[in-house]
Amino acid sequence: MIDRRFWAPRFPRSSFLLPPQILLAWPEFHLKEWVSASELFGPTGCRGEEQFTNEGSETLFEAAGRCAVDWDGETAGGPHDLSQYVITDYGHFTHRDEVFMTFGQTLCLPGLRLADPVLRRVAA
Repeated sequence: MIDRRFWAPRFPRSSFLLPPQILLAWPEFHLKEWVSASELFGPTGCRGEEQFTNEGSETLFEAAGRCAVDWDGETAGGPHDLSQYVITDYGHFTHRDEVFMTFGQTLCLPGLRLADPVLRRVAA
């Protein structure tokens, strides 16, 4: 679960609508050990560009191709350490559907139905 503070810069005018905790199914791959999708192409950190701030046009998932973020606190407060936003780590799952079947969606179905048309039009 990710603290709403992480998403507030992305939605500055409507951050009060964000739930306190948001379920994020971050992709990882089990090679010899679990490896974050963003770390497949290099060590934690950004390659050749600025760090990811979750502000502006770049989304977290777009940044994953150039920035290997740290959700586990291994970089101890470095610019790519996003562990201060992690409220609860539920571990590893074989697929994201299993995560959502176990913990549900962050928004209830009526909330999803209302928010989806609006959020689809929000440019990243």
